[in-house]
Amino acid sequence: MFVRYLIVGCVFLILVGRSAANDAVPSGFLEGHLKILSLKPVPFAGEKVDKGTSEDYSEYPLSILSQDGRKEIARVTADANGNYRLALPPGDYILDVHGRGKGHVRATPQRFTDVSKQTARVDMDMDTGVR
Repeated sequence: MFVRYLIVGCVFLILVGRSAANDAVPSGFLEGHLKILSLKPVPFAGEKVDKGTSEDYSEYPLSILSQDGRKEIARVTADANGNYRLALPPGDYILDVHGRGKGHVRATPQRFTDVSKQTARVDMDMDTGVR
């Protein structure tokens, strides 16, 4: 009798576990481009413009915050070209520059919605205030 209950219990757990795995919602993606404005003083006519390096991007990681802006969900750093991409669970978020405490960094936090199996594109322009 005990063996029968054990078998029924195991079958139940397998079915519940399989159902829960099928109900899991696949993540979506956030991708975009970080544009750092005014990395160097404005050049005079004829001077070559320095566009920055990957070290410049690493100083300004992007934070993905909860919808109310109180909790950091994830953080991502742009690659050497300023591009970023990461997987997120579906939901409503805010994208902000984490390095805001450095000098006079200005960027407008941007709200976005991440949908399962889709990619949300959010580009971020950041002004370092360096002139």
